[in-house]
Amino acid sequence: MDFASFITSVLTSFIIFVVLVLVFTWLSRRPGNAPVYYPSLLLRGLDPWEGRRRGTRSPVGWIRDALSASEDDVIAAGGVDAAVYLIFLSSVLSILVFSGIVLLPVLLPVAGTDHALDLRRAAGFEPKNNSKDDSTPDFPQMERLALGNVQPSSTRLWAFLLSVYWVSFVTYFVLWKSYKHVSNLRATARSTPDVKPEEFAVLVRDVPRSSPDETIKDSVDSYFRALHPNTFYRSMVVTDHTKADKIYLEIEDHKKKIARAEVVYANSKTESNPEGTKPTHRTGFLGLIGKKVDTIEYCSEQIKELLPKLEAEQKTTLRDKQQRAAIVFFNSRSAAASASQTLHAQVFDKWTVMEAPEPREIIWSNLSRNIYERQIRQVVVYFIVFLTVVFYTVPITAVSAISTLENLRKVLPFLKVVVDRTAIKTVLQAYLPQIALIVFLALLPAFLMFLSKAEGIPSQSHVVRASAGKYFYFIVFNVFLIYTLGKTLFASLKTILNNANIGLIINMLANSLPGGATFFLTFVALKFFVGYGLELSRVVPLIIFHLKRKYLCKTEDDVRAAWYPSDLGYSTRVPNDMLITTVVLCYSVMAPLIIPFGVAYFALGWLIAKNQVLRVYVPSYESNGRMWPHMHTRIIAALLLYQATMIGVIGLKKFLYSPILVPLLPISIIFAYICHMRFYPAFANTPLEVAQHELKETPNMDAIYTAYIPPCLKPDKLEDLDVYEDAQSHSTSRAPSI
Repeated sequence: MDFASFITSVLTSFIIFVVLVLVFTWLSRRPGNAPVYYPSLLLRGLDPWEGRRRGTRSPVGWIRDALSASEDDVIAAGGVDAAVYLIFLSSVLSILVFSGIVLLPVLLPVAGTDHALDLRRAAGFEPKNNSKDDSTPDFPQMERLALGNVQPSSTRLWAFLLSVYWVSFVTYFVLWKSYKHVSNLRATARSTPDVKPEEFAVLVRDVPRSSPDETIKDSVDSYFRALHPNTFYRSMVVTDHTKADKIYLEIEDHKKKIARAEVVYANSKTESNPEGTKPTHRTGFLGLIGKKVDTIEYCSEQIKELLPKLEAEQKTTLRDKQQRAAIVFFNSRSAAASASQTLHAQVFDKWTVMEAPEPREIIWSNLSRNIYERQIRQVVVYFIVFLTVVFYTVPITAVSAISTLENLRKVLPFLKVVVDRTAIKTVLQAYLPQIALIVFLALLPAFLMFLSKAEGIPSQSHVVRASAGKYFYFIVFNVFLIYTLGKTLFASLKTILNNANIGLIINMLANSLPGGATFFLTFVALKFFVGYGLELSRVVPLIIFHLKRKYLCKTEDDVRAAWYPSDLGYSTRVPNDMLITTVVLCYSVMAPLIIPFGVAYFALGWLIAKNQVLRVYVPSYESNGRMWPHMHTRIIAALLLYQATMIGVIGLKKFLYSPILVPLLPISIIFAYICHMRFYPAFANTPLEVAQHELKETPNMDAIYTAYIPPCLKPDKLEDLDVYEDAQSHSTSRAPSI
């Protein structure tokens, strides 16, 4: 990519961002768009414009509001998980800012005043420029300010070597402070006086087979009552409620159809037609074929038929479809925390106990899988992920190879007429490789989420963490390594084949990473300018909302469903941020100009994410910052990759003192181990000193128990809980009530 294409890419991305910010400012002022731009505020019963005069709604007003919001405001709006995500962004931002303060003023003049690129060209290692003006330099000025422009064995390499140490120790310092802060944040959240159902429950899996004369429910009750006689409250055996859930959803669907039909029927009544017209539909496929029926009458009849079926299926499910897993409830938080950390059985494959997930994030179908099935599934899933990572390198390498204009002209000769035009060529060079890569990567997250769920993981937050981990290693391997090296190897394939010289090949690979900095500069710019601009402006959700409201929504519930927001989407957001972290870290010393782009990415990302947390996104679960150890580990992985890369690159520069960098690898591993030993246990389990804090009110144990009953099995009244529990047991014994 030449310098003109780079400037075109950055400027056009910035212009698009400015336009999208202005669009956001204009559209967010319109009251009819409030459900799209302020759904979180509306759901919390707040006025989006309270205390803000119309004249103060400037294009930068949202920036002022985001900057002035405290961490407590973020937790109140988006939960601890959202606050931890912002801490992650600010941590990486701090690493880059502190690194850049030293690297930019030191490394840029050191590299810019050397002449390695000119010497390589003069020696014939680089192709001549094909333009008529042979004096035109082959290397953009950005590459002259990178490590690639420093001559081998030069004493200037000392500056780059010491800079690797500086970035590493800055990372250690920031990560230690952040881990400590998040640990305190999690402890505060777990010791809050508010009553949370998951803090009084544990998940029990691998329940052993009971005797023929007792149910699984009776077995669980007797086992835990014997081990925890003073704190055990009651248990809820997990059941296979798939069929009951299907019937329940059918009933709910018919209720929605009736509500819509009644609105349509009421609106059809006019002065000329006071009786109105009753809505009808066909009973066949998608309502397009089959017998035409009155919607209200038909759906009412269907509900009458389905209700007895649901009641019968509920009884069958509770009595005959019990699984070997249960939710066990205790009468205090400290008792539940203690039980979740206690080894209950002598053998590892019986009575596996862990902290219970939040009721809304439980994956019921996975709870009953035994330990051997879970282990086998995990091995199979990771093998599939390994194959996916390896074989995805083929299309990724192909995309990296043919997405340059020169290669496209060779592969598709008929495009020469188009791509040879100067204006079109500049734009395509600026955007084609980055867009191709971004689109290609968008196909993967859903597949990785499916695989992670197939492992048998019990909670949605754990699935998100597992999927994010797989995605991170995938994109680092395929994007950072394979894409960069594949592009270099493809471009130089003829030279490699004609000169089977191992020294030449190693030399080319040594120069491939510094030479790829320009691509990643534009990649980062495109991600934060265009990506964040689209997220802030919410143009796509706005269009979808108005189309649904105009053509599909008939009731208030329909309108609410049309604008109801999603959560932050950690499974894709975190790995993409981690990719940028890895790229910027690895190029921070090789090509320091990438640091300002990384700073802009994480500063803008923090600002926009904070705005969206305060105004837009609504969490679908709360894990109290359980994602942080995952983030910390991946930053350490990125740091290790950065250190290994720099050892290789500086070593290939024939610098005698490059082995001085080798101790950084064990130092990073030791640092990661110390952090794990110091902080991680409090994330894996809730400390008793945290769980024993006083509650502001006596917990309603019946309400806590009810929170875990699936909607398709939930009784209408709390008074029916005894009937619900007795249906799971043939015995008449009852757990003591408090």
